[in-house]
Amino acid sequence: MPDVPAGLCAHRKPELILAFAALNLHPTLVRSVGDLGFIRPTPIQGEAIPRALEGRDLLACAATGSGKTAAFLLPILHRLIDRPRGTTRALVLAPTRELALQIHADLEGLARHTGIRSAAVHGGVGMSPQTAAFRRGVDFIIATPGRLLDHFQHDYAALAGLEYLVLDEADRMLDMGFLPDIRRVLRHVPTPKQTLFFSATMPPPIEALTREILRDPVRIALQRRAAPAAGVKQAVYPVPSALKGALLTDLLLQGHMEDALVFTRTKHRANRLAQLLSRKGISTERIHGNRSQAQRTRALAGFKSGDIRVLVATDIAARGIDVEALGHVVNFDVPAVPDDYIHRVGRTARADAAGEAFTFVAPEDEGQMARIERAVGSKIERVRLQGFAYDATPGGALEVPRGERIAAIRAAKAKGRERGKQGSPRSGEPGGSRGGGAEKSSRPRRRRYGKRRG
Repeated sequence: MPDVPAGLCAHRKPELILAFAALNLHPTLVRSVGDLGFIRPTPIQGEAIPRALEGRDLLACAATGSGKTAAFLLPILHRLIDRPRGTTRALVLAPTRELALQIHADLEGLARHTGIRSAAVHGGVGMSPQTAAFRRGVDFIIATPGRLLDHFQHDYAALAGLEYLVLDEADRMLDMGFLPDIRRVLRHVPTPKQTLFFSATMPPPIEALTREILRDPVRIALQRRAAPAAGVKQAVYPVPSALKGALLTDLLLQGHMEDALVFTRTKHRANRLAQLLSRKGISTERIHGNRSQAQRTRALAGFKSGDIRVLVATDIAARGIDVEALGHVVNFDVPAVPDDYIHRVGRTARADAAGEAFTFVAPEDEGQMARIERAVGSKIERVRLQGFAYDATPGGALEVPRGERIAAIRAAKAKGRERGKQGSPRSGEPGGSRGGGAEKSSRPRRRRYGKRRG
């Protein structure tokens, strides 16, 4: 089954097709959604699409996995279907490459019968194809702020015809420090006719930004308290920090999880955990900021296809990971803030499906876990894996402390410099840089900088 926009649920009953058609979307879009087999609007779609079709600005707060993407794509597509091609009229801002690519994939699915063209603009790849998309005037641009600003240095990216602006995962963009970049984008583009602001959570800084850029917005808040989707079964595994790797391995090898998206605190821990699982015969890949775009794309494709059982990720890189029927999310490290917990567990139980979210909690993590439970408004069940050796002696730390890693790197560099000194000839000796005994090389000297002239 092809990937489809999150939140469009797989049913083919005629009455559900009428329910989507009742939103007054263009028949071509209803046909596209029907072709995908995902035709029942989710609550956020049912609330947001009619108001967006009226031309109102939106401020929408709904859980990750609730169908926000289709909720902003469909009304804009509806307005662009009968417009002339050749002008970029819609811009979607997303915090990460993966999310930009996922939105682009969802858009292509929904626009399959419309002739509307789009492009994803993000870092990690060459700029030339993106430049060509700007010059052609594709209807939709889905972009990360940093790469978009790179293009804004050139006249071809003026976006003079822009009419629709979307900020998706706005809370994450602010968490990642993109607020100055967002303001620079807003100064560059013309004032849009309509702005759609979607976020899984709505902290005070988000509210402040919305007051600056939205005009009399319709507010849609389907959840008063930030919380995971209803289909997520949550559990906490109390376990010593040094035994987390062993516990995850046993859960996978014993068949308690077929696949899992696993979150770690740092890129280094993601690397070490992926190595550990691979040594145990569990097909594993990792995705984080130090991986190239090609590596991240291959890892995600392997996970989606089922060739990879476990994908280890950091929070930032995991935005945009939308895997159909993902069964398990594992918080290998307790999230730093409750909002991150909600975003993480929202990777499962998408589109009204069911899923499980496990959090490994060491004694030193209990305080943070208690804050998460207060934020979501419920106590999460504590469970233990039967037969696991909770009192075992750890086989070795998963992560070498940062200070020790830095010290080891410095020591290795110092040792290399010492070897270089001992191995290099002294001045005045044969082979040295001075003195008369050395034979002059026939090779031309290479200039330190630039090319040799002449």
